[in-house]
Amino acid sequence: DMRNASDPYDEEEDDDNLRQIVVGICSMMKKSNSKPMTQIMERLCKFEYITVVIFPEDVILNEPVEKWPLCDCLISFHSKGFPLDKAVSYAKLRNPLLINDLHMQYFIQDRREVYRILQEEGIDLPRYAVLNRDPDRPKECNLVEGEDHVEVNGEVFHKPFVEKPVSAEDHNVYIYYPTPAGGGSQRLFRKIGSRSSVYSPESAVRKTGSYIYEEFMPTDGTDVKVYTVGPDYAHAEARKSPALDGKVERDSEGKEIRYPVMLTAMEKLVARKVCLAFKQTVCGFDLLRANGHSFVCDVNGFSFVKNSMKYYDDCAKVLGNMVMRELAPQLHIPWSIPMEAEDIPIVPTTSGTMMELRCVIAVIRHGDRTPKQKMKMEVFFDLFEKYGGYKSGKLKLKKPKQLQEVLDIARQLLSELGQHNDCEIEEKKSKLEQLKTVLEMYGHFSGINRKVQLTYLPNGQLKASSEEEDTLMSGPSLLLVLKWGGELTPAGRVQAEELGRAFRCMYPGGQGDYAGFPGCGLLRLHSTYRHDLKIYASDEGRVQMTAAAFAKGLLALEGELTPILVQMVKSANMNGLLDSDSDSLTDCQQRVKARLHDIMQKDQDFTEEDYQKLAPTSSPSLLNSMKIIQNPVRTCDKVYALIQSLTRQIRSRLEDPKSASLQLYHSETLELMLQRWSKLERDFRMKNGRYDISKIPDIYDCIKYDTQHNSSLGLEDTLELFRLSRALADIIIPQEYGISKLEKLDIASAYCLPLFRKIQLDLQRTHEDEAVNKLHPLYSRGVMSPGRHVRTRLYFTSESHVHSLLSIFRYGGLLNEGKDEQWKQAMDYLSAVTELNYMTQIVIMLYEDNNKDPSSEERFHVELHFSPGVKVCPDEENAPMGFGFRPASSQEDLGSLEDLSKDEPDHTALTEPLSIHRKSPLLANRKAGSMEVRTFRSLHTGLFSASFRGVSSSAPNLRELARAQRKKRGALCRNDFGIGPLFLCAAGFEGCSMVPSIYPLETLHNSLSLKQVDEFLSKVCESRNETLTKTMKCRGLELDFKGRKRGTGVDRCKKEFQRACAATLNDRPPIVEGINLGTVRGPESEDLKELDGMYGLSNLVRRRILY
Repeated sequence: DMRNASDPYDEEEDDDNLRQIVVGICSMMKKSNSKPMTQIMERLCKFEYITVVIFPEDVILNEPVEKWPLCDCLISFHSKGFPLDKAVSYAKLRNPLLINDLHMQYFIQDRREVYRILQEEGIDLPRYAVLNRDPDRPKECNLVEGEDHVEVNGEVFHKPFVEKPVSAEDHNVYIYYPTPAGGGSQRLFRKIGSRSSVYSPESAVRKTGSYIYEEFMPTDGTDVKVYTVGPDYAHAEARKSPALDGKVERDSEGKEIRYPVMLTAMEKLVARKVCLAFKQTVCGFDLLRANGHSFVCDVNGFSFVKNSMKYYDDCAKVLGNMVMRELAPQLHIPWSIPMEAEDIPIVPTTSGTMMELRCVIAVIRHGDRTPKQKMKMEVFFDLFEKYGGYKSGKLKLKKPKQLQEVLDIARQLLSELGQHNDCEIEEKKSKLEQLKTVLEMYGHFSGINRKVQLTYLPNGQLKASSEEEDTLMSGPSLLLVLKWGGELTPAGRVQAEELGRAFRCMYPGGQGDYAGFPGCGLLRLHSTYRHDLKIYASDEGRVQMTAAAFAKGLLALEGELTPILVQMVKSANMNGLLDSDSDSLTDCQQRVKARLHDIMQKDQDFTEEDYQKLAPTSSPSLLNSMKIIQNPVRTCDKVYALIQSLTRQIRSRLEDPKSASLQLYHSETLELMLQRWSKLERDFRMKNGRYDISKIPDIYDCIKYDTQHNSSLGLEDTLELFRLSRALADIIIPQEYGISKLEKLDIASAYCLPLFRKIQLDLQRTHEDEAVNKLHPLYSRGVMSPGRHVRTRLYFTSESHVHSLLSIFRYGGLLNEGKDEQWKQAMDYLSAVTELNYMTQIVIMLYEDNNKDPSSEERFHVELHFSPGVKVCPDEENAPMGFGFRPASSQEDLGSLEDLSKDEPDHTALTEPLSIHRKSPLLANRKAGSMEVRTFRSLHTGLFSASFRGVSSSAPNLRELARAQRKKRGALCRNDFGIGPLFLCAAGFEGCSMVPSIYPLETLHNSLSLKQVDEFLSKVCESRNETLTKTMKCRGLELDFKGRKRGTGVDRCKKEFQRACAATLNDRPPIVEGINLGTVRGPESEDLKELDGMYGLSNLVRRRILY
C-alpha cells in the first residue's frame, strides 16, 4: 500500500498479525512524485508487510515535526528548499530506521568536507587544493596566477585544471585550458535545455568566492555516474562529458541519454566505501576513469537512476530486504532472508557468428598548414644551461616566458652592437633583427606558432646550409634554430573535420533504420560505449589541432576545438612514438642527404648512371620527375629566376597604394609574404653560387600554399614555379628517407620502430576486451549486441612518420610481389604516387570471422588501405588511380558484418547527421551478400572511396558517382584541385579559399591473416634491434661534452636500442620523460601496458607518466 499521509499512523487499527512496516518518504514534492521514486515505491509496496507513506510538502514546510506522520523507516534527503534541520529533529524525536543518514547530508553540501572524507577513507580523488577566501583564515587564501598555471597555497596546478565552488549546490564549475591548446575556459552549469556548458575565451580564474582547484582528469570525453543501493549494490551509467562540447544528448522523451556500463572489482569496492563513509544507502557519485585509475570527483547523496526498469526492480528488492531484515524481528513479523544473490553476476555476450569489424588503426598526416619557416644562427648565452640543455645536448623553448627571455636577449644584443661596419657583425645583426621580428609577431606568444631550438655543438661544427656554409667554429658553441609558421589553416581544419565525418563510413551501420545516414553505425557504437577510441598526436600544434578537428567530425561534436583537444587527444611525445627529432639524423640519413646533394649539383643532364644512383627502385613517379628536370642545376636556375620574378611582383604590389594593405589568406599581409619569399631567395642560392637543395621542399611548400590560397593575386608564372619546384621536391623529399630499399628500411625503422610496436600491440590486444567503458548487458535497453566492441586507434603525425611507415610496408617483405597479384598492383599504384600530402592516411582494419575456429589462422584477417591525402595537382586527370576500396569482408564467401539496424533506433544519433550531410537523398538500393547497402550523394563524395568489386559494407559506394560528377564540378571552378571542392566564405575565416578534397582510400590488400601481419611486424622490430646491436659494438666515439666525458655516439644508439627493446635488457633505465605539455595527458592503463612491452618502464617512470 502506498498513500499520502496527513495524519499520524494509527497503530490501533491493526492487530499484531497485520502489523505493517511503515516506510516514510520525507522530501520535496518534486522529488517524492518523480518517476523513479514512484516506480521504486510501487515495487516496494509489493512486499507483504511494507506500506509506504509520503509526507505532504505542506506538512514538511509548515507543521512542527510532532505533527508529521509516524513511520518505522525514513527515506529523507535534502534538495533545494528542504528543511534539513526539521528532518534531523524528527529523526531524533521518532528514532526511525534511516535509509540515508541526515547529519552526513550537511557534509555532502560542502565539497571541502566531501573531499576530506574521501581522503580519510583512502579513496582516490584528483590532486586538489582549497582556496578559502575567509578573512579569519588568511593562510588559506594564497593565490598566485600565471598564464598557464595557478599556485594555491603553495600547490601548483598547470592548465588544464578545474575550479569548483566549495558549495555543492553551486554547479558553476570552470575548466581552464592551456595557451598552446587555445586557452579560454569551459563553463559548466546545471542543464538548461540542450546545453550543459559553454566555451568562453576568458582564461583568468574567478577573483571572488572560495573554490577547490584540482587537476583535470583526461577521460576521453566520458563521465561515469555510479548509484549505490546499500554497500553491496552499485549501478553505473556513462554519459558524454558536459565539458566536451556542452550539448546534452537527449532521447525522444527529452531525457539525457546514458548507457549502463560495468564496474571493475576495484570500482565496486570504491562504491562500497562511499556508501558506508557517507552513511547514505541510496547514494550517487561521479567517477572519472583516467590514467588507468578511477577517481571520485563528486558525491551527490540521494540519487536514483532514471529510465531503467531493471534498476527499479533491483532497488526495490534491495531496499525491501534491507527494511525487513532490520525491522521484521523487532516487530515480530515472520520473514526469512532470501537465498538468491542480489547482485546478479555479469556474463558478457558475444556478437553471434557473423564476421565483425574488431579494430581500426589509422596513421594520418596533419591537415593544410601555413608554410614552415626556419632561421639558424650561432649564439652564446646562458639560457641553455638555465633550462638544463647540457643534460641532453639540445633544448626546445616554446613557453611564452622562455620565448620572452630570448626576445629580451635579442633586443639587448642589438642595442649593444649599435652601428658597426664590420661585415660579420652586420650579418649577425641581420639575423638578430629577424629573430626579434619573428618573436614580436602577433603581439603575443603561443607555443603553437613559434619555437626556439638550441643545440650544443662540441666541436663548433655547423651543418651545411645556405646560412652557415660548412663553417668551422673554434671551440664549442650553440646553434640556435628559430622555427615559425606551420600553423593549421582554416582549410586544414575543414579537411580534418570532413575526413572525420567520412571516416565513420569505415564502420558497419547505416542500414535499416539508419538508411540515408552513412556513418551512423559508428555514432551508435560510440554513444552506446561499444567503441573503444583513443586518439594520439605528436606535440606539434598543427598535428594536435588536426586530431581535434578529426574527432569533432568523427563523433559529431559541436563547438570549439580546445575542449575536444584537451579531453580527446593524447600526447604521444614518448620517445619517438609520433614525434621525430630532425636534428638527430641517423648515419644512413646523413649519407643519403650528402649523396643527394652531390647528384643534384651536377650541371648536366641526368645520365643513365644518375638514374641508377637516384632511382634504383625504378619508381615511375621518380623517373617522371627526373625527365621533367633533365639538368638539375639548370632547373634550379629557372626556379631561382622565377622566385626573383615573384619577389619583384610582390614589391610592386606593395608600392601600389590600392593593394599595399591587402590582407591575404589567414591574415597574412603582402609584407609578410614578401619576407617569406625574400628569405627563400637569399637562402636558396649560396654565396659560392651553388644551390642549397635542402630549401627545395620549402620552396614547393610556399608555392603550393600561394597557388591554393592566394591565387586571387594573379601573380605571373606561379604555375611554372609550382611545376618545376614540385618536380624537384618529388625527388628530394621521398629520397631523403632513403634511396635504395635497404636505406629506406634502415631510416624508416629508426623513425617508426616504437609506432610499429604499438600497432602490433593494438592488433594483439583487440580480442582481449580491454575497453575502458564496457556496456552492461543486463541493463542495456534497445541494444541487441552489448558485447560487441570495436577498437579504434588513431595516430596523427607529420610527414616523416607517414613516409617511414609506408616504406616498411612496401620494402619490408610483407608479401612477395611475384606471387601475389593484388600486392603487385598495390605496389605499382604506390610507385606512381608522387606526394604524401596533407591528410595522407594508412589504415589497418582487423575483422573476426566467428564461423572459424578460434585457433584457426582464418579467424582474424587484416586489410590494409591507403590514401595519399589532399588533392593539389592542377592536372587531376593525370593522377594515379588505384583499384578502389574493396574490403574482403564485403564478399559473400566471407560473410557480412553484423547489422546495426536490429538495434533500437537512437534518435540522437539519427538527428545529428542531418545537419552534417545536409541533403543526402537516397540514390539507389543494392544487395551485397546478406546486407542491404545504399548509395548516397553528399558533400563527402570526394573524401571517401567506394568498392571496386561488390559493394563494401564498411563504406559507401561512391567511385562511379564521383567520376560522373568530376566534369560537372570542374565546370564550377576553373582552379579545381580535385573532386568535389568545398569553398570557405563563412564568417570567421579570413579570406575566401577553396578547400581541396581528399583522395579516396584505396585497398592495398584485403586478405592478410593476423598471424601473417604479426610475424611481419615482429620481424621488422627484431631486424632493427639487430642493427642497433651491431652499431653499438662498432661505435665507440668519445666526445667531450661541456667538460665531461660522454659517449655521444654510443649513448644515442644505446638510447634508441633501450627504447626499442628495453624489456630484454637487465637494467631498464627510466627513459620516458614526464608528459605534461599543457595539452597533454598521460596514457591510459592499457597504454602503460603497451609502453611497458615496448620500453620496459620502471615503477618510477610509471608514476612520472601518470602524475
